[in-house]
Amino acid sequence: MSARDTALRVLSAGRTASAWADASLKAQLQRDGLSGAEAGLATRMVYGVLQNRALLDFYLGAYCTQKVGHLQPPLADILRLGAYQILFLDKVPDRAAVNESVELAKRNKRGQAAGLVNAVLRKVSLNKDTLPPIPRRDEAQYLSVRYSHPKWLVKRLLTLLGREEAEAFLAADNGIVPLTVQVNTLKTTAEDLAAELTAAGVTAAPHPWVPDCLELSGSGDLTALEAFQTGKFFVQDPAAKLVSLISAPKKGQRVIDVCAAPGGKSFGAAIAMEDRGEVLACDLHENKLSRIEAGSARLGLKSIWAFAADGTVFRPEWAESADVVLVDAPCSGLGIIRKKPDIRYKSPDDLFTLTVAQSTILENAARYVKPGGTLIYSTCTILPEENGQVVDGFLSGHPEFSRETFTLPAPMGEQPGELTLWPHRHGTDGFYICRLRRN
Repeated sequence: MSARDTALRVLSAGRTASAWADASLKAQLQRDGLSGAEAGLATRMVYGVLQNRALLDFYLGAYCTQKVGHLQPPLADILRLGAYQILFLDKVPDRAAVNESVELAKRNKRGQAAGLVNAVLRKVSLNKDTLPPIPRRDEAQYLSVRYSHPKWLVKRLLTLLGREEAEAFLAADNGIVPLTVQVNTLKTTAEDLAAELTAAGVTAAPHPWVPDCLELSGSGDLTALEAFQTGKFFVQDPAAKLVSLISAPKKGQRVIDVCAAPGGKSFGAAIAMEDRGEVLACDLHENKLSRIEAGSARLGLKSIWAFAADGTVFRPEWAESADVVLVDAPCSGLGIIRKKPDIRYKSPDDLFTLTVAQSTILENAARYVKPGGTLIYSTCTILPEENGQVVDGFLSGHPEFSRETFTLPAPMGEQPGELTLWPHRHGTDGFYICRLRRN
């Protein structure tokens, strides 16, 4: 099985079964028995096509008599894979990209279209230094095609950030993202872990400003590393790490994490408390609790208890019992497009139902906070209607809560109770965190 066959199957699964690319790719690589360079090539092609689909379709459209999106599947994806190799992968010769795409069409019962694949991709190859310019009459449309983001999102970003920063955000979404891990400081230090990973052939560097956070490259299969198996780190974006810094749970306290899976924020809270306290890690889906339990066991954390619990349904036995309540609400995920590029293709209609769920969960979770306790609301999106506006709506009906100032490491410094992180500004996921104090 070749990397191109695997990549095509993953792209097809996303189209026909609404499968997320990251999970689908992992499963397909295992089924096809790919590893090493072939697995790397398949991964690069899947993510590359998803990150650049509109741009690839624009260039392919210049040499194809039909609109690429109107072609019979999987022909459109075969053309996109071929064009991506020609335009973005310097190590793949153009002739190989064209020939392999033709063979891919034949293997997928599109032999009658092999001539079309050959003709279109040969034209892309011959003209790749003089490709047609993207029209700039409409700035939002230009940026939408150039960076392959939906036009509605580009318009929102232009409103929120202005032209220069909006483009920087879009470019960051299509860039290469470092893998970041959090140090389990109950077992090691950042310096010692970096040295251990380096000795294992992994490049590890401290995050520029988030403590006990390392950026890795050349890691290969993380789970095969001894440092992983012995629980010295867990994978988590630096933005999510800030939740434990901002919530600042102390030894002996109780934390309720109402939307905990896959467990990173619960792990961070337990480590911050030196594993001396109680963390109730909840999730609606029971099948996700095993991941939390497995992660806790690997990290050696004994203070975490996993519960199947619906964040919208009140549990009277937890009323006013927690020193810290974490609400990492379900959201549009628009802050993590750089890691999950297919999020950009979600329908904006979903946003209208999300805000209702977010408000409901926040309202319910607030009932678990002790007087004087802390309530943290966070999302991995950058839209105000899912972030500050949800908090504003909550506070309008709950005068016993108020935003509380917090301080982060330099260069962030003091924040007025809430913070939106941006990939192009902060080198993190797009993320929102708000700290509320029950007076």
